[in-house]
Amino acid sequence: MLVKKNVRKLICLRWTYSVPVLCYCTFFVMIWMLSVPLKPITRNHKDKPIALEDTFEVRLKNSNFNSDKKTEEYEEKNEYLINTNNNDKNEILQDVFIKADKDKNGKLDMNELAKWIRKKIVEHISSAIGNNYGLFTLIDVNPRNGVVTWKEYHTYFLKKRGFSSKYVKNHDERRHKGLQRSIKEQIMRDKASWMEAARSNPDSLTLDEFLAFTHPESSAANQLALVDELYDKFDRDGDDFLTENEFAVLQTEGNGDETLVVRQDEHERRAEFRKAIDLNGDGKADRRELLHYVAPQSPRHSEHEAEALLALADLDRDNTLSLTEILAHPDLFLKSKMVDTARSFHDEF
Repeated sequence: MLVKKNVRKLICLRWTYSVPVLCYCTFFVMIWMLSVPLKPITRNHKDKPIALEDTFEVRLKNSNFNSDKKTEEYEEKNEYLINTNNNDKNEILQDVFIKADKDKNGKLDMNELAKWIRKKIVEHISSAIGNNYGLFTLIDVNPRNGVVTWKEYHTYFLKKRGFSSKYVKNHDERRHKGLQRSIKEQIMRDKASWMEAARSNPDSLTLDEFLAFTHPESSAANQLALVDELYDKFDRDGDDFLTENEFAVLQTEGNGDETLVVRQDEHERRAEFRKAIDLNGDGKADRRELLHYVAPQSPRHSEHEAEALLALADLDRDNTLSLTEILAHPDLFLKSKMVDTARSFHDEF
């Protein structure tokens, strides 16, 4: 009897230790499997697997939805210079230099730089506005009611990343199980941009709001908001006109009724007002003139960009850029509006 009792105790003791260990191992395996990201699906064409674009995440980040149109012309633009080697970078910069050097003297002066940059800006804005409606209608499908909801956009985003319709349908947006960290971070950035663009309804975007979401620099609503900010900051008498003195002489409120007059760079600000804001020369600017001033197509933006590039890369201080000077600063120019206009814009916004 004593032997049998000891045997029962031994069996009981064995299960007391083995069951918790087994449960712990099972739980660990489940957690590990859930943490493994789902693999995007691949589509076969003539029995050859086609890999999904590695650069889609970069393009989406910069709101370049032109990638929906797979034309040879688009592929040749190579606007997003991610993961390119040094030889490719040099070829790209050399090609841009040759095109911008209109007088073919082997130097880019301030005028040539500004004209080329403005040309690239105008092309980018025109492309953004032209493709906005096509992408809007592509996403507005469930239902097709003239607005894009966050759910519709999120479905488009996941399918564009290669996930199956079944995964998209069952996807938990709050937890994003199975998604890589970089994709989760992109979704959070998109959600923040979405909330900024959604003015009428936080869960859906109208056509212009969608443009503000994908290309904030191209949106008329955003430009009007910038004009309102200028009025709030400078229009001290509230007459809806901005005078040269209001723009040039900055004033800040001090303690009590004290007003501090800031005259730093007043000369440059007066020159800026006369050249870039007061288009009809009557000494004051209305809303139309201010809209022209804040618009990205305005010559002042390309001129400021050209001035910055010259200041940073003109090593011999001759107020021109040679190809050697440009190749000495590849990252500076590859990320500028001179080469990668869209990426430069969306890094700013």
